[in-house]
Amino acid sequence: MPIRALAYASQAIPGLSIERIEALTRDAERFNLQADVTGVLLFDGSRFMQYIEGPEDSLWKVYSRILEASSHCEIMELGQGQISGRRFPYWSMRMVPAGEADLRFVCRGDWTGFSRSRGDDARTGTDRLVRVVAPHIG
Repeated sequence: MPIRALAYASQAIPGLSIERIEALTRDAERFNLQADVTGVLLFDGSRFMQYIEGPEDSLWKVYSRILEASSHCEIMELGQGQISGRRFPYWSMRMVPAGEADLRFVCRGDWTGFSRSRGDDARTGTDRLVRVVAPHIG
């Protein structure tokens, strides 16, 4: 079964507490686990960047929930497409705190085709996401 991925950035609504974000993340973990979707959510205190991956039908169910959520606005899709394998197979959803510069670094990567670059230059969005998330894997 082909696996697809989608990445987007959005603005948190004013006054959104970290406790509410943690509760939303736990809810997403449960929903995504049942939907066979995995991924990661970066949060810098005011903006989100989320990457999700899974079977196409499940991915669209999850993304529909994301689009309807009242916790954020100004949703900007960074990229979507088929991928050769999951990047975060063990996380149905995980929130990773990120600095503003890290979130900007990830969002400004090239998300075309979710490719990885050869070498250590971290041009692609996927490379940049993996670099920012790597210290939290374990």
